[in-house]
Amino acid sequence: MTRSLSQKFRFFTFVCIALLAYVHGYNLNETYLAPYSTVEEPLTFTTFFEYFVANGLLRFRIPMLFMISGYLYATYDHRPYKQQVKNRFRTLIIPYFIWSVFGLLFTFLLQQFPYTANVVAASALDQLGDNRPYTSIGWAGMLERLIFRPIAYQLWFILTLFFFNLFYPAIRWLVIKLPYIWLPFTFILFFITVVNLPFIDFRGLFFFSVGVWIQKRNFSIEAEPKWFSLGLALILFIGLSVVKTFMAFELEPNVWSSWIPLIIIYQASVLAGIMAMWFGADKVIKWFTQKEWFNYASGFSFFIFGMHVPLLPYVMKWALMNTSMITYYRLLCYLLVPFITLCFCIWAGSVLRRFVPKVYAVMTGGRGF
Repeated sequence: MTRSLSQKFRFFTFVCIALLAYVHGYNLNETYLAPYSTVEEPLTFTTFFEYFVANGLLRFRIPMLFMISGYLYATYDHRPYKQQVKNRFRTLIIPYFIWSVFGLLFTFLLQQFPYTANVVAASALDQLGDNRPYTSIGWAGMLERLIFRPIAYQLWFILTLFFFNLFYPAIRWLVIKLPYIWLPFTFILFFITVVNLPFIDFRGLFFFSVGVWIQKRNFSIEAEPKWFSLGLALILFIGLSVVKTFMAFELEPNVWSSWIPLIIIYQASVLAGIMAMWFGADKVIKWFTQKEWFNYASGFSFFIFGMHVPLLPYVMKWALMNTSMITYYRLLCYLLVPFITLCFCIWAGSVLRRFVPKVYAVMTGGRGF
């Protein structure tokens, strides 16, 4: 792997994770944004901007992370399978449980005080829809949340990634032996999938497979292909995101006639976004990777990933409760709270890495040193 490609992977890994704060930090009345989500509140500059950013422009990130993960895993697949699985258990599953426990304990602590308990209840983060205090849910409910439905809901990504790694020999065989069947099949799954099976994200499976295919075919991803038009990709990426945002405010909610066009436009914008960002950001990447502060901050990518939820939603709800007298308070909170949360995560990570490096290493799977 060349140095420039390594820098590109590091840049996009950090950016994709950092931007999660703005994907998870929106304050629309619709608390969960899926590809097919409509918005049941008036169209204003604030609501348009938040949906456009959180459920439009920034949705290329997770597919790109799956592609990078597939490429990198394929690069080192010469190592023994058992060794690889053992290593991924250490770097993915152990941090999964640590951050799941952290989310539960942090939420439980906030529930012990009336003021912060109201913030937790109003945030309504529980994936099972039961937002009672944990003391009322019981040990069985807590165990289910620890393993399968963590309050730190972003952890689904690393659990899914572990299972892709676990089944990597089969994925690799399909990518190498049956690429013209497997890749179109997973592409169709990516395009039509609304609900995924437990531990398997069909949208991620396509991009992980593409990453493996690119690495195995030695396909150059550093230089812009001759057939590629950055201008057209940007027009499609931004234009489709704008169109989808307007449609989300106009279409009837919770019906297939609305979901189908929203899903198609969403997936098309994701594909255009990946292409536009990957091949159009070289000068930006070069500028940032020459900055000492960026290289320092990018070392905390995984720590940011693990810590930002449930911290961010709770801080956002608290900020909204206390700034409602300010004009455009929802927009201001959306712009500022995710950034402040990112800075706090980097600061907290730097403190842990400096004073208890062994603890930090376990929490991040050995990343960031």
